Order: sequence, then structure tokens, then C-alpha cells
Amino acid sequence: MYFTHPQIKITGENLKKIFSSFLKKPVQQAAQKQLSYYFPEKKFLFTDMGRTSFRLIIEKLNLKNSQMLMPAYICDIFYPILKKYHIKPVFLDIDLKTFNINPEEITQKITPQTRAILISHTYGLPANLEKLLGVAKQHNLLVIEDCAHAFGAKEQGKYVGNFGDVSFFSLYKQFPSLRGGLLVFEKNLETSLAKTSFSFRDFLSFLNCFPFFSFFFKKFGSEIAPKMLRKEKTERPSQINRVSFNLFLAFLKDFERDLKRRVELASYFQEELKKLGFETQEAKNNVFCYLSALVPLNLDRDKLVKDLRKYKVFATRIWHTPIILNKEVRKEYKINLSEFKNTVATAQRIINFPLQNYYNKKDIEKMVGILKKVLKN
Repeated sequence: MYFTHPQIKITGENLKKIFSSFLKKPVQQAAQKQLSYYFPEKKFLFTDMGRTSFRLIIEKLNLKNSQMLMPAYICDIFYPILKKYHIKPVFLDIDLKTFNINPEEITQKITPQTRAILISHTYGLPANLEKLLGVAKQHNLLVIEDCAHAFGAKEQGKYVGNFGDVSFFSLYKQFPSLRGGLLVFEKNLETSLAKTSFSFRDFLSFLNCFPFFSFFFKKFGSEIAPKMLRKEKTERPSQINRVSFNLFLAFLKDFERDLKRRVELASYFQEELKKLGFETQEAKNNVFCYLSALVPLNLDRDKLVKDLRKYKVFATRIWHTPIILNKEVRKEYKINLSEFKNTVATAQRIINFPLQNYYNKKDIEKMVGILKKVLKN
């Protein structure tokens, strides 16, 4: 079975990590020590979600009532936050080869009200930081790095998250941590966060880390889960719960080892997809949370995703409805979709294949074999 949600392979070592995560108290010093390897001389704040970290950035950097440059190809979860803080987004189209923003477009859209730029490392591939940071410095813009997919990705020999004025991560997209955001910063952005406890939502997320339950949820709960997750929001910014914090640290220990294996497998997977006519994301420095590609132009992407599920390959369509395709966003900001041809094209053709830490070459070969069978039929 193949799933995009981070899975836990049942081994003695992993069972120890799980039981320990439920039983022990969180040790902040351990987190500081482990994260300092990735972000030297930085400070850290753990939140319940990545979006909470983004909210804190807006509040602490005083970005209310301003304009912010951001990718047109990004999750629409940002919309209610932008609206809450009266931020007018200035959307930028993306490059079809990387799915990241095109630096050449920035200078055309900057206004005197533009205070910041949100740089997203889409699907784990670092954006063109050299050019983007140069433009940002030239126009005195605050740089916010959206590293939700990109923990462990490197650019210019440094881990992403070290380049902007501030950065944030969504931990549960790459780790089986149930929930959790991470705010990385230099200046004193610390604040009082409401405490959270292990909840029913966390229990379901925990079950979703195991193949049997993940298969059940994806087959029967595809409509219920997103509604539950969007409904379960706290108005006050909250901190990560104890179990999620411990799970993140437990699986962070082997992250580099797992990443090396995943990158090797992804390179092989990409070559096989190219042979079948898929266009794959340029892979330099990509950490591959999942393997993202554009389906051939002659294929019905949505039908392909459904057909693959019959063989238990749960590919997804992450951001098939990016923020600019949200009807409320289009109406509020008077979006002209003809200005975002690459974003629209990517949304229509994107497919994301699972790529778990413990996969081996046989797993990839099996997925490729199933894909060939589905394409043939």
C-alpha cells in the first residue's frame, strides 16, 4: 500500500520511539540541540500548526494592513489569515519546471505598500534564493521563507530556513508528528502560546501513520477529514502538544539517513516517470516529501488518480485548487487568471506520488508497474 501521509514502519526501534513519545515529558533543550545543527544561531518556537507560525510572523513583524508578494501557486489556507490581518496579497506566477515563483516578475508588481515577500520552497525544492534575496534587498522587503515542504533542503550549502528574516515549517508534512509548526527566527519573536493537549484529531492522525488505518481513512474518509481539520481551529495561537513534539524529535534523529535513501529513490522514480511522458520537478537540492510531476497533456489527471487508488496507490493532487482558484479569493482581489497561466496549468496537471522514508527500489518498481498498467488500460 502506498500513501502520501508520513507513515511509520512497524519495527522494534519505532515502537520504542512511539511509546516513549506518549510517556515522557518534552525536553526543550534536546530540541534546541538537534535543531541547532540545521539552524545555527537561530531561535525556535513550536506551534500547533504551520499556519499559526505564519500568523505570529505577521503580528510580530507588524505586517498588518500592508501588501505581501506571494506565489499564486500556494495553499488557500492562507486566505483567511490574509483577510484577518488586512493584508493584500500580490500574487506571482510560477515557473513550470520548478513550481516556484519567477524572480523576473517581482519588480513589475512591487508597490510602495509592499512590505514583505513570502518565498515558498514548493514540494521541497528550494526557490532561486540568490535572485529572490537580491531583489528583496534592493527593495527593502522582509523575507519570509515558507519551508512547509522543505525541512532538510539545502541551497548554497545551507539549509533553507536560514536565508529569510524569518521562516516557518509544517512538521507533520515530513514527519509522523501528528501536528506541529516550527518558527525559526533571529530577533525576539517569542510570545505566550495557549497550551494544547493530545486530542481526538491527534488520535486519528496517529492511526493514519499506519498502512491499515491510512487505507481505511483514505478510502472512506476523504470527505470527512478535510472538513474536520478545517473546523478544528483555535482563535488564539497555540503551541504543539507533548506527543507531537516528542514524535518529531524521535524521528528527527534518523532524518539525514532517511533523506539520503529517499533522494536516491526519487531520482530513479523521476527517470521512470519521464519515460512515461510525465514532466518532473527539477530536482537539484529537492528533499522530496513526495514526488511531484505534471501528467502528460493527453491524460485526464483526475481519472488517473482514481484509477491508481484501485491498486492502492494513493497519489494526490496537492494544490489542485491553489489560492487564486478559490472563488472568494478571485472575487475579493479581482484575480485575472490569464495573468497566471503557469499556475493554472500546474493546478490542472499536478500529481503527487508517495515517497516514504522506508521505501526501497522494489516499492518504486511496483508503483511504476501499476502506473504502466493503468496507463495502458
